[in-house]
Amino acid sequence: MSDIIQLLPDHVANQIAAGEVVQRPASVVKELLENAIDAGATNIKLLLKDAGKTLIQVIDDGKGMSVTDARMCFERHATSKIQKAEDLFNLNTKGFRGEALASIAAIAHVELKTKIDTEELGTSIKIEGSKIITQDFINTAKGTSLAVKNLFYNIPARRNFLKSDTVETRHIIDEFQRVALAHSNITFLLHHNNNEVYHLKSSNLRKRIVAIFGTKMNEKLVPINEQTDIIVIEGFVAKPEFAKRKRGEQFFFVNNRFIKSSYLNHAVVNAFDGLLEQGTHPSYFLYLTVPANTIDINIHPTKTEIKFDNEKALYAILRATVKHSLGQYNVAPVLDFNRDANLDTPYHIQKNVAKTTVPTISVDPNFNPFKEDNQKTHHYKKEHQTQSWESLYTDISIADIENKQEDLFNNQQEISTQKTFQIQRKYIMSLIKSGVVLINQSLAHQRILYEEFLESITVKEANSQQLLFPVKISFSSQEIEMIYTIKTELENAGFSFDEFTKDSVTIKGIPVSVTESKITIILEELLNDIDLEVPDASFSHFDVMAKSFAKTLSIKTGTQLSEKEQESLVNDLFSCKEPAVSPFGKQTFKTLTLQEIDNLFNS
Repeated sequence: MSDIIQLLPDHVANQIAAGEVVQRPASVVKELLENAIDAGATNIKLLLKDAGKTLIQVIDDGKGMSVTDARMCFERHATSKIQKAEDLFNLNTKGFRGEALASIAAIAHVELKTKIDTEELGTSIKIEGSKIITQDFINTAKGTSLAVKNLFYNIPARRNFLKSDTVETRHIIDEFQRVALAHSNITFLLHHNNNEVYHLKSSNLRKRIVAIFGTKMNEKLVPINEQTDIIVIEGFVAKPEFAKRKRGEQFFFVNNRFIKSSYLNHAVVNAFDGLLEQGTHPSYFLYLTVPANTIDINIHPTKTEIKFDNEKALYAILRATVKHSLGQYNVAPVLDFNRDANLDTPYHIQKNVAKTTVPTISVDPNFNPFKEDNQKTHHYKKEHQTQSWESLYTDISIADIENKQEDLFNNQQEISTQKTFQIQRKYIMSLIKSGVVLINQSLAHQRILYEEFLESITVKEANSQQLLFPVKISFSSQEIEMIYTIKTELENAGFSFDEFTKDSVTIKGIPVSVTESKITIILEELLNDIDLEVPDASFSHFDVMAKSFAKTLSIKTGTQLSEKEQESLVNDLFSCKEPAVSPFGKQTFKTLTLQEIDNLFNS
């Protein structure tokens, strides 16, 4: 039998490793930004073209690389961060495994320009698919410029799996924000297709958060600060009244590295217990500093998940810290057993002596509750007198009894002729000849609204109601950009815009089916849905929009419906083109035949 196990060529091994390290353009952005930070840069510029598919370039003013280092950095497992395995458990840098640049160079055209301060000339290297094409000395500024062009050019299958430019840009901005929030002392610039998206100057944490998420964010923030032997917690949480229906503005940083932790998130949410509306999520920007040897950050390829040695203690401290700050800044009620000046005795009555006069009590020794005369002469006011217990029966006439019976009969007749019934404010039961139909009121209304919105957006001319006073809504700069890219579709749906600024949009008209109080919620939900997926086809843009509107505006579970509203919902549902499923593929109703009902009792 011939041997079948063989070593993979280096370029194939690098492409396989790239599949783990580079999932999309945002992965490249994260690696290059972190390398620039590790190089000690104080100014970092990120240039993008076509959502990073054509170009991703990071330019920094860090310490740069020597000729040998410039060549070595593209080798697999080449790193300056660790020398022995134990170093993995005492890391204070971003990149450390030495896979990123080798993986990127295997699936793109890469051009590196770098220079250290002590050298007169820098180094330029061009690589295509792991192969070094040229290496020259050049005149360049101190620091490093690394351009990644034509990502996945030699793996077309992987390139085809990339989403639309809008979605990929959003992922890049997410990574950019995480790095920028972790390092407020560094100046960051982001340009996309020659347009400036961010210019974040070196500042403190609060100013950095406001610069990224808009000026309105400043009034929302509650400071967090706690120092213990095992952890230091700093940062901000947003006030409960500004909680959102999406989880976007939730950031944990451990030793200046962004992480995801459902466990720590639960601690924060628990601290907001009783302060949030149902279905909303708090915003927070929390920075945790722990000893490097108490965490393991190499358990996940993207290094966004880490393992703590004493996570239960961290949970308790984090929850208590957030809860304390909410109380300290009068955001949440708090019990304080220290003296409160507001409860002191007012000055003008401090010297007053309490009266010691004992109130007199008058007793009628001849009172007998069983004597009718006593009831009439009792000192209670006449309108509050209690009739004798016999009157409870003697006052009811035969005519009253007959009237009650007639009312009960009429009610039974009404119930027997009613076509629909609401069950637990969630389901509607409708009678049919063959049995009954159980309808999920929320899912059914989603289907009705979805088809109505889709028709009004794509077929009919949408009706718009003009607002008496235009509504100005604040968003982050990237959300404003996203709204602007779908402005035409929103106008087709019935929205009318007056003005766009860097962090706000003014709306002067809305669809007739939308109330003014719902505008912010609808747009936030829409942006969240678009953030998750925006197909390239323009019709699919309308489809995502119709689904988002239907989900946000539909009748929710727990809503009481009148009989007329129930019947209207049933009729509208079965007038739809596809009444059996919601816009998201869930079953809207279930039919139970008489035979199926009989089987429930015969089994």
